[in-house]
Amino acid sequence: MSATDPIAQDSPARKRSVVRSLLRLWPYVRPVRARFFTAAGVAVLASCLSLVLPMILRWIVDGPVAERDLTGVWIGGLVLLGVGVLEALLFGLRRWLVARPLAGVEASMRNALYRHTQRLPVAFHDRWSSGQLLSRATGDLQELRMFLAFPLTFLVVNISTIIVGCAIMLSLSWQLALIVMSPFVPLLWVCVSFEKQYSVAARRAQDQMGDLTTVTEESVLGIRVIKGFGRHRSQARVFRALSSELYGTEVLKARMLGWILAVIIALPELVLGVVLVVGVLQVASGALSVGTLVAFTAIALALRWPVESIGFILAMCNEAATASDRFFEVMDTEPPPESAGAAALAATAPRAPAPGAAEEELAEGTGEGGLRLNAVGFRYPDAPADAAPVLHGIDLHVRAGETMALVGATGSGKTTLTALIPRLHEATEGTITLDGQDIADLTRAEVRALVAVAFEEPTLFSASVRENVLMGAVDGTADDEEFRRALRVAQATEFVDALPLGGDTEVGEQGMSLSGGQRQRLALARAVVGRPRFLVLDDPLSALDVHTEARVEAALREVLVGTTALVVAHRPSTVMLADRVALLSGGRVTAVGTHAELMGTSTEYRHLMSGEERDPGTGPEREEVSVR
Repeated sequence: MSATDPIAQDSPARKRSVVRSLLRLWPYVRPVRARFFTAAGVAVLASCLSLVLPMILRWIVDGPVAERDLTGVWIGGLVLLGVGVLEALLFGLRRWLVARPLAGVEASMRNALYRHTQRLPVAFHDRWSSGQLLSRATGDLQELRMFLAFPLTFLVVNISTIIVGCAIMLSLSWQLALIVMSPFVPLLWVCVSFEKQYSVAARRAQDQMGDLTTVTEESVLGIRVIKGFGRHRSQARVFRALSSELYGTEVLKARMLGWILAVIIALPELVLGVVLVVGVLQVASGALSVGTLVAFTAIALALRWPVESIGFILAMCNEAATASDRFFEVMDTEPPPESAGAAALAATAPRAPAPGAAEEELAEGTGEGGLRLNAVGFRYPDAPADAAPVLHGIDLHVRAGETMALVGATGSGKTTLTALIPRLHEATEGTITLDGQDIADLTRAEVRALVAVAFEEPTLFSASVRENVLMGAVDGTADDEEFRRALRVAQATEFVDALPLGGDTEVGEQGMSLSGGQRQRLALARAVVGRPRFLVLDDPLSALDVHTEARVEAALREVLVGTTALVVAHRPSTVMLADRVALLSGGRVTAVGTHAELMGTSTEYRHLMSGEERDPGTGPEREEVSVR
């Protein structure tokens, strides 16, 4: 049940620059750059103040202490205290400067990611697991905020501290300073080697966390299925296996980090021991004062943390670079173009024409009113090159104000065809027109303002009944009369009124507090509440009992008058809502006519509607096609 996204599978081994990955964050940091750089400057100043303390200590040792000047010692102590307090205040100021802006950076990145995923086509979401997207929107962005707040700042601070500290040590004793700086080259080689290995492990861990998130999410959403089939043990095994993989990767990361920390800590400690021995010998020979040795040693000790922190900072930089890569993998996915040209059809056209004036009002002077598909074909983007297209050569005309039923065997492409009309998928060949206007020339917002859809699998959100239904209204708003009308059409008034708060009752995640039939009726109400000009219904009555189905069909007949509708149907009762029927077989429309006509001329249609056995020698290619 691994749900690793297709890009991430190969990404751990790919070459990438940590610096280049992190520089891509600049557009999001730019708005807060003033406070961010001010905070970094304050942190550098505070860190450099820590190097002033040893110089004050040198003055105290070589001056007041050597001369037994008690007043001077007190003055020196007070100066040390003042510098220490100022250093603490500066670090506190740095934290205050960055806290709110960086939280804003995280929020803006999360908002950008959410907006972008909403613009990406359904095909993208078919390929990517929800857990991978969720881990990018939560864990990865939190990782980036923490990096900007601490590792990045302290990377600048520590480098500045090391440079200033080395300069001061060179001024105190160049011989001892060279001894202190001697491990820098081997430490640099160790860090480069560590970065290459750790980046792979960091990417693998974050991808595995995405897989684990996916399984957790699926287990929560599918808890009824898991419990109903007693599959909790098998699901636990899957979770345990993924968790073990993540555990192993995290242990590997900890092992690598422990290794580099051991080297980074051990080398400076050895060098410090050598410095003390050589320094004491120089003091004994009179070449170095005691105060200078004390100051030099204090500075060397002050540089221990900046040096020892290199391992942690490198690890955090790699994890942040990986998080940045994962974030931009989504952001770099280009959404398909909104339209081939500008159009304002949705804004200017009325939502629903008056009955009896449908064709006259909808034709818009083109002579091509209604819904027309011309030589439409579709192939999924990730399909093999030699695979047959899902749909090909579709020619179909649903006249203005007409209701057409779309009938076909399972797998014939009905749902895919209905997804092309609101541009959930983009047709790979041919054209689709609404009242003569090519949908490729409309923006998606304009197309979806014209076309309302009720899907076979009704999806409800963690919101009230009213909010779920009004998602289908213009701008998501409608008065109470329209809301009640939509409920009446869907035969949902009775059960909605029986809910504790009526239409304001929260339906819970995925609407699981409602029955399947209730969810489907609310989805139908959502489709009709905005009085759409074009209506696409994908088997909208499949979860209803026969009595409710009959009432919904009676109400739908009134709604469908004057609305151009395409209805996916599997039962004769649903077909009876339509003026004509189109038979889809093998990705092509093989017959169009009334129900009675197709029952008399199409063996496949009779088989689908009545269960009558087909003659094995009869296929769609031998049936007479009637296109009207």
